[in-house]
Amino acid sequence: MRTSRKGSVEMPAFVRQLVKENEKSVTSFFKGGRGGGAGELSEGEEGGEEEGVITSPYLDRPVLDKHMQEGCASWGLTYALASMQGWRAHMEDFHNCYPQLGGELAHWGFFAVYDGHAGSAVAQHCSRNLLDHILGTGKIRADEDVVRVTEGIKEGFFLMDKHLHAMACREGWERGGTTVVATAITPHHIYFVNCGDSRAVLCRAGRVAFSTEDHKPFSPGERERIENAGGSVTLQRVNGSLAVSRALGDFSYKTAEWRPVTEQMVSPEPEVSAVERSQADEFLVLACDGVWDTVTNEELCAFIHSRLRVCTDLREVCSQVIDLCLYKGSLDNISIVLVCFPGAPQLSPEALHQEAELEDFLESKVAEIFEELSARGDEPDLLSVLTVLASTVIPGLPPGGGLQSKRNCIISAYYQQKEARRSRLAQELGPTDAN
Repeated sequence: MRTSRKGSVEMPAFVRQLVKENEKSVTSFFKGGRGGGAGELSEGEEGGEEEGVITSPYLDRPVLDKHMQEGCASWGLTYALASMQGWRAHMEDFHNCYPQLGGELAHWGFFAVYDGHAGSAVAQHCSRNLLDHILGTGKIRADEDVVRVTEGIKEGFFLMDKHLHAMACREGWERGGTTVVATAITPHHIYFVNCGDSRAVLCRAGRVAFSTEDHKPFSPGERERIENAGGSVTLQRVNGSLAVSRALGDFSYKTAEWRPVTEQMVSPEPEVSAVERSQADEFLVLACDGVWDTVTNEELCAFIHSRLRVCTDLREVCSQVIDLCLYKGSLDNISIVLVCFPGAPQLSPEALHQEAELEDFLESKVAEIFEELSARGDEPDLLSVLTVLASTVIPGLPPGGGLQSKRNCIISAYYQQKEARRSRLAQELGPTDAN
C-alpha cells in the first residue's frame, strides 16, 4: 500500500512581488553566503557555449513554486517532501517515497533523494529503477538479515550503474550523474544509504543521533582512490571539475579498465549503515546539498523539532525548511524528505502561544521601525527595515532558524505598513488631490 497526497504549491503573491522588486537586496541581507551546487564546473548545465558566451547555470530570478507530497504507513510512519528549483537553470532533483513496499515487506518503507548534475536524465532514471534493482537482488527479505540487506543495497547500486553504463554506450553519452541518499525503514532497523554529498540525519530525543558522511574528493580516503585511479583533486574537485567523489553515472570518471568499479575516480558504491530503531526516534531527514550548504545537522534538527510543536502539516514544515535555505543563500535545487516516527514532537499549546507572541512582537517592531524611518522622509524600503530589525534583540526565534525563518511574517508586516501608509496619504490629500 502506498498512501500519499501530491500537489504543487505556488508562492503567495506578496512574496512573488518581493522577489520581483527586492530579490537581490533581500537575498543579500538574509544569506550567509551563496552556496554553489555540487555538480560539475562546466560550460553550462546542459547547453555549453553559444557564440562564445558561457551559459550560466543560474537564473536571474529563482523559480519559487514547490512540489509537495505527503503520506503515511499503516504502522505509524508519516512523511512529507518538498522540492523547489530555486536559482538553478534546471530542476535536477528527483525522489522516491514508498511508506509501504507491499507483499512480505508491507512493514518496510523506502525513501530517497536523487540530486542530479550535468543534466537530469540520470537522476530521473535512477528514481524510477534503483529500488527495483535493489529488490531484484533477492536479498531484501522480511526475515531481515542485516548483512544480506546491506549486500543487497550495494549490489542494487552496482546493477543500476551497470545498466546506466549500457545506456550510455548505446546512446553515446558519458556526462551526467546523480548522488543518492536513501533510507530503508524496517520494523527493527533504519538503513541509511549514501552515495555522494546529499545527506541523511536522524533526530532522536531532540538531538542528532546519526548522520551520513558526505563523499567529497578532498576527504583523505576518497582522494587516495581518485589519485590511484589516475585522477587528481584540484579546487576540491575531481580533475578540477566534479565536486563529489561517489555517484551513479559520471562515466568519464570511470575509465580505469585495470581497476574494479569501486576503485574508479568516482565510485558507485554507497555507504550503508544499519541503526537499530528506538522509541526515542523522532524523525529523519533526507536532503540534497542545497539544504546542507546553508544549515548544519544540529540546526536543521532543532528547527524541525521546533516546527513540529507548532504545525501538524508536514508539508508546511518542509516548505519552511526550503524557504529558510533559500533566504540563507542556497543557489541550488532544494529538496527535502521528512519522515516522522510515532515519537515525533506533538502540537504544543505552550509552543503555539509562544509562536503567536513572537509574530505579534515582530509585527509591532516592523510597524515601529517603519514609522521611525518614514518620519525621516521617504517611504522606507524593505531592506532598510530588515537592517534595523536585525540589530534588535528578538526573544523566542525558532532554534536553528533565527530571523531568516520568520521572513514571511516580516515581509507581510512590512507590506501591511506600506499599504496603510499609502491609504493615509491618500486620505490626507483628499479626493481631488489624490486624482
